[in-house]
Amino acid sequence: MSRIGKQPVSVPKGVEVQIQGQTVTVKGPRGTLSRAFRPEVSIRQDDGVLRVERLGEGRVYRALHGLSRSLLNNMVLGVTQGFRRELEISGVGYRAQKVGDKLSIAVGFSHPVVVSPPPGIQVDVEAGIHLVVSGADKQAVGQTAALIRAVRPPDPYKAKGITYAGERVRRKAGKAVVKKA
Repeated sequence: MSRIGKQPVSVPKGVEVQIQGQTVTVKGPRGTLSRAFRPEVSIRQDDGVLRVERLGEGRVYRALHGLSRSLLNNMVLGVTQGFRRELEISGVGYRAQKVGDKLSIAVGFSHPVVVSPPPGIQVDVEAGIHLVVSGADKQAVGQTAALIRAVRPPDPYKAKGITYAGERVRRKAGKAVVKKA
């Protein structure tokens, strides 16, 4: 039995859960999330907790048991607390700014790169070099942060680029000059 899949998901006050077949909709103070789950698992709600049960003992059933529970827990956490990823821009002249609801990033190209976040995702810029991506959907927050980081990934030779906050970039030595005798 999956250790994660066996754990119940508690539903806090102010969160409304609707289960219609395999589709679960979670509504809370930070928004509404909906997801269709695979038919190998069943989701039921009793007394303020959600339980995920697998309908068989095969390998696929066991794999989807813990995954479904984690996805369901992330939906509940997303509509109550939300998720966030922080990014930092390092490099001379590298900066970002908000233009309406879009993000304009100047990272050494001949033109600024414009990134528009998907609906439900908010990107805040602090001091031009610190970005905060936040929202209720954990997957969308992580994907948006990865797309922003992909504009200029960190360079191991010059330590320039866009990194996650706290990410360590392993520095490499440049070319060694060999003197001829």
